[in-house]
Amino acid sequence: MRLLIALTVSTGLPWPCISREREGGQSARHAWLVPLLVVCGQLALSGAAQAANEKNAKPAEAAATVPTAFELQRLYTDRTWLWKDGAAYFGQTGRPFRAWTSGQDSASVAEGRWLVTKDGKMCMDAAWRSKSYKGKQQRICYSHRVRGGAIEQRKDPDGDWYSFKRTPEDLSDEYRKFEVGDTKSAQFEETRKLIDSKN
Repeated sequence: MRLLIALTVSTGLPWPCISREREGGQSARHAWLVPLLVVCGQLALSGAAQAANEKNAKPAEAAATVPTAFELQRLYTDRTWLWKDGAAYFGQTGRPFRAWTSGQDSASVAEGRWLVTKDGKMCMDAAWRSKSYKGKQQRICYSHRVRGGAIEQRKDPDGDWYSFKRTPEDLSDEYRKFEVGDTKSAQFEETRKLIDSKN
């Protein structure tokens, strides 16, 4: 019996072969290689598919937290929130709230108090009035949440969330419409006098 050395196809390493008469027995002895190669191939393909799925998976949405009442108080205290057609002032001592809007035949003012809650809300308790109506005391609230380092805001009960304040600031942040101090008190007084003189 003569021992032959042949190179294997997959590794290039020498493989002992026995004379040609014994080839049939050799293939029977190596029949276990085929199922092993099939299993290894399936494992490799499933691992590649899993890696591709993980790569294409959408990133998990950042968990949102609620700002504390102290954090909200710092955002609003002694600030004027500029609106498209008016403004609101959030006072410091006793938390007075004053707001005004002006438009052609739609000037109105509100006076009351503002407050913050431990569940991330800033609320304004005020009665709006104009030259044609005197409203009742109402509470209007805005919810806040912190997500991904940015503060988002929405009008309660079911307004859409939007960017309120980011770090660094973004041009679309609502907080860019806030000014330090009571910057529109003259406009408030002017609107209030106009309304009160008509009643």
